[in-house]
Amino acid sequence: MRLPDDYDDRQKLTPTVVSSILIVTLFVAAILVIVLLVNRQDNHTPKKQNVEASVPTQESVSNEQKYPDTEDLLSGSKLTPDDLDFWDKYPEKTEEATPPPETEEEPVPENDPSTDGKHTLVKYADGKEEWVLISPYLPKHEYDFTKLVCQSNLMKYYVDGKQVSFVGVNISKFQDYVDFVKLKKAGIDYVMLRVGFRGYSSGQIVLDDYFLDNIKRANDAGLEVGVYFFSQAITKEEAVEEANMVLQNISEYDVTFPVAFYMESVDNDSARIDALSKAERTTIAKAFLDTIKDAGYNATIFGDKEWLIKQIDMSKLTAYDIWLSQIADVPDYPYKFSMWHYGNAIVDGVAGYADLSISFIDYSEK
Repeated sequence: MRLPDDYDDRQKLTPTVVSSILIVTLFVAAILVIVLLVNRQDNHTPKKQNVEASVPTQESVSNEQKYPDTEDLLSGSKLTPDDLDFWDKYPEKTEEATPPPETEEEPVPENDPSTDGKHTLVKYADGKEEWVLISPYLPKHEYDFTKLVCQSNLMKYYVDGKQVSFVGVNISKFQDYVDFVKLKKAGIDYVMLRVGFRGYSSGQIVLDDYFLDNIKRANDAGLEVGVYFFSQAITKEEAVEEANMVLQNISEYDVTFPVAFYMESVDNDSARIDALSKAERTTIAKAFLDTIKDAGYNATIFGDKEWLIKQIDMSKLTAYDIWLSQIADVPDYPYKFSMWHYGNAIVDGVAGYADLSISFIDYSEK
C-alpha cells in the first residue's frame, strides 16, 4: 500500500492499526443493532400475567371496567388516562371521628313537686321551704300575669287594652301625715287604712293614732276607702269584739273597699296567738269576718302565702275574698284572690315609701 505523501510515521498510526479500529467499531455497532432488535421484539410480545392477581377482583365489576392490555395501549387504543384510574377502587383511609365521651344524663325524678303542677312552694319565716299539694277543692285564680304592666311603680292589669284594675296604698300611723289630694293626683284609686290593733302581749285593743283624721281626709279627697285591723284574738268572743270596734269607728264614713282581717305571728318575739291551732285560728277569723259581713261590708282576709295555706283552713272561708301579701314581680299563690300587696315605692303624697296594692275588683261597684 502506498502511503500518502504527507504521512508522518511519527504518529505511529499504521495501516494495520487503522484497519483494526474500523473492524472493532463495526462489530460493536452490529451488537448494538442486535440488542435493539431483541428489545423491540420483547416489547411487542405481551407478558402473560394476570392483572387480577395484582389488583383485588370484585365479582360485581363488569367487563367494561377491566383494565386494558399493554398491547392495546401501544396500538392506538382510544382509552384516556381517566380509564386507567383504578385508585378509586381503594377508598382513602379517613381518620375516624372520635365520638364525644358519653355523659350520663341525670334522671328526671318521678313526681317532682317542682314540675308536676300539683304542688306550690311555701317559704316559712325561718327560711325553711315546703312543697305543698294544691287543693283541688279550692277555687283557682284565672289571672294572666303577662297582662300586668308596671307604670311609674304602680301595677296595673289590662284586658283587651283596657285597664281593669285599681291602684291602692296601705296607710297607718307609720306613714305619718299623708296628703291624700296628692295621692289621688299621683294615680292612686283607693287607700287601705289601719283602724287599729290588739296588743300581741297585752291583749288590749288600740285605735290607730291617725285613723280618724286619715279616713276623713281620704273621703274628702275623693279616694275609695277600705280598712284593716291587726288581730291577736285568741277566742271567738275576742274576734267579735275586734270586729265591733272596727264597725263603730267606720260607721260615719264612706267605706266602699273591703274591711280586712289581718292576723300573723310577731317577728323575734312571742305572741298570744302562737299557741293557737290551725282550726282555732280559722274559727277566730270566721267570727270576725261574719260580723263584718253581717253589717253590710265587704269582708276580706289579709295574709301572706304561708299564712293562708298553712296557718288557717281556707276551705272553711271560701265565702270571703283574699287580699294577698307577696312581695314579688308575679305572685305564685295558686288560689283565687281579689287584691294583691306587691311591694313599696315612693309616691307623691306619702313621706318615704308607701306600701302598694292592686285590686282586680272595683269594690265601689260590688
